[in-house]
Amino acid sequence: MAGIASAAAVESTALEAQTKLRQLRNKQIVDPNLSDGYVDEVEDILEAGNVDEKVEGVHRLLEESPYPEVRAAVRNYDEDVPANTIRAWTIGLMFATLGSALNMLFSMRKPSIIITTYVAQLLCHPIGLLWTVVMPNREFKTLGLRWNLNPGPWNMKEHCLVVIMANVTFGNGNSYATDILLAQMKYYNQEWGWGWQILLVVTISMCGFGMAGMFRRILVDPAAMMWPSTLINTSLFYALHDHAPSDPSRTNGWSIGRYKWFMVVMAGSFAWYWFPGFIAPFLSVFAFVTWIKPQDPVINQLFGGWTGVSLIPLTFDWTQIAGYTLSPLIFPWHALANSLCGVIFFFVFMAIGVQYSNTFYSLYLPISDNLSYDNTGNPYNVSRVLNKDYTLDIEAYKSYSPLFLSTVFAIAFGISFATISALVVHSVLYHGPLIWQQMRNAGQVDQDIHLRLYSKYTKVPFWWYLALFLSIVGISLAAILTYHTAFPWWGFIVCMLLASVFYLPLGIIQGATNVGIGLNVLSEFMASYMFTGHPLAVLLFKGYSTVAQSQGIAFNSDMKMAQYMKVSPRTIFFAQIVAAIWSSIVQVSVINWALGSIDDICQPHQKNQFTCPNAETTFNSSIIWGVLGAQRVFGVGSLYAPYLWFFLVGAIVPVITWYLARKYPKSLWRFVNWPIIFGGSLSVPPATPLNYISWAIVGLFFNKWIRGRYRGWWMQYNYLTSAGLDVGLALCTIVIFFALQYTNTPMTDWWGSTTALNTMDSLGTAIVRPPPEGGTFGPSSW
Repeated sequence: MAGIASAAAVESTALEAQTKLRQLRNKQIVDPNLSDGYVDEVEDILEAGNVDEKVEGVHRLLEESPYPEVRAAVRNYDEDVPANTIRAWTIGLMFATLGSALNMLFSMRKPSIIITTYVAQLLCHPIGLLWTVVMPNREFKTLGLRWNLNPGPWNMKEHCLVVIMANVTFGNGNSYATDILLAQMKYYNQEWGWGWQILLVVTISMCGFGMAGMFRRILVDPAAMMWPSTLINTSLFYALHDHAPSDPSRTNGWSIGRYKWFMVVMAGSFAWYWFPGFIAPFLSVFAFVTWIKPQDPVINQLFGGWTGVSLIPLTFDWTQIAGYTLSPLIFPWHALANSLCGVIFFFVFMAIGVQYSNTFYSLYLPISDNLSYDNTGNPYNVSRVLNKDYTLDIEAYKSYSPLFLSTVFAIAFGISFATISALVVHSVLYHGPLIWQQMRNAGQVDQDIHLRLYSKYTKVPFWWYLALFLSIVGISLAAILTYHTAFPWWGFIVCMLLASVFYLPLGIIQGATNVGIGLNVLSEFMASYMFTGHPLAVLLFKGYSTVAQSQGIAFNSDMKMAQYMKVSPRTIFFAQIVAAIWSSIVQVSVINWALGSIDDICQPHQKNQFTCPNAETTFNSSIIWGVLGAQRVFGVGSLYAPYLWFFLVGAIVPVITWYLARKYPKSLWRFVNWPIIFGGSLSVPPATPLNYISWAIVGLFFNKWIRGRYRGWWMQYNYLTSAGLDVGLALCTIVIFFALQYTNTPMTDWWGSTTALNTMDSLGTAIVRPPPEGGTFGPSSW
């Protein structure tokens, strides 16, 4: 009997090993991050005849992450050190307060500045070390809980908790809800008091948190959800806390330690940015062809980098490379390649074709900007078509002008439509079976090494997130119905459904590739049809749906960082809630202080440039979408109606490449990702092809060429190089802003700061066929 039982156990182990291996191999079609080498190793183990070899092979593979990006940035063990300490909470709330307050204040200025969480990650480290030296090792007891003022050396888990609180509060600048508030208070003259202000900011920020928790088993637990942006943070944690030198035998001959390398790159980035950022701004957009013919509109449209399509994309400015999309060093090569293909096809080839065929009267307009125009070529004056109550005056609209968009801006709307339909089809084909399987199995996933190590910590129950989500929904409904927002209860339900339906597809794309795709265009488009004539309702629909999705996905990213650093899920749960609520109160306080203390704030000629550019853009957007309405811009019979065909294109092309990927699983077809091809460049405009092409080229150089030829160097230094470039740039930007720009210190007059920037491209005046004085272009009726 014992022999039979032993044989059965061996057979069961072999079957289990074989099942795991087949699952790993089958992931290749839907997971382009799995390398061919890894899959070949899996197949070698599968073909092994010996059961022990199969079992040993499975154990060997499962002791490390299957992804070299994660192996390079995350250690496969857990240190038993505390994270939930009074030190971490104090430093975290301090940075949450300062970061959210400063980002809120300077978002109201033009040019604005964003203090990134990389700065917080760097600056909080010496504060933590100083706390360890200064504070006494003394234990207290409060409400039955014991806590120590100095619980030992400052450690990486505490550091991680501080950074997560910073990410929640000011990781993406100020909350979009504050732009809605400023637009409402300064442009609509609606003062509804602190109650409404706090409720709006808190509920918009927190709606996504419940979704993040409910979907965490699909978006956080699986190894395939790498969340590449978090790998920069984890690399920096290890570099700051571990100053050991590198082993040259494992790093292609380099012996410099990770910490020292980070400091060298950061210092170099800081020193260099003085040139493109202040001394020699021509280095920022090196459009040398436009310097030869600065007043030729065609040359400036084709070769310009500020408002052109950058046929020769050259820049020596890290802000141009990483400013719109984050550092290219953290994106998988296939995501970079997909985005690059989309930019070149749509925003270079297609844009040139549309522009010079004069389709949509494009010769009378710039080729690339994010403004809207009337039929005289001037910016669209929305005040000419409004009644006093901000409703549309139809007769004034008919006697004034239809709305015109630059070629690139119009194409950007078209590919936004394609992105939505491609995202739905792609998710069903590539990820539908996996999502269904995990939902059916109550979210159980194959545990990689990091999830297994993390499983020893007490999880946050699903019902906590569900209860939080329902509570926030209830509070949100109470707020929008109590105040006269013209936003009906059913509209709020629709926007929550919209965010929920697209949450998983968008989260899967971003978790695997770091490419963030938003719902802003779709939400504006839908709201415009549902709430025409009610601009505030349009803003609220966009705010709740878009921010619930984007902020929720940001919460998921932080949960993954906590998993990598092994910080307790319950500690993160409370830290994220407290930080989000506290930062909302801080931002509302800053708004009210600024409106009461800064003279002429939000006025065009405010002496310190506190002109509220984001609020003005939000107001104009609400007028265009909430008053004019999408039907007058993209509806059937309108000028830009042909771009609606992109919905159909986006739905068809993923089916073709999905079939080819299944037929040829080891071909390049498996790397084609249409949501990224369409949606990987949604910052265009105001970004230009220069930003995305240079970003992709730099990323492919590091993450394809260097990774392929110098794997050891890449594993040790790639993410630290990215962190050093980002932190050095951020620190230099802050110094230039406060020391020079804020004090209105002029830059030195010389060719590189004057003549080189005096082109039609940089001035935004490159128009091939300007309308005659007093004349118009476009259709005769609208």
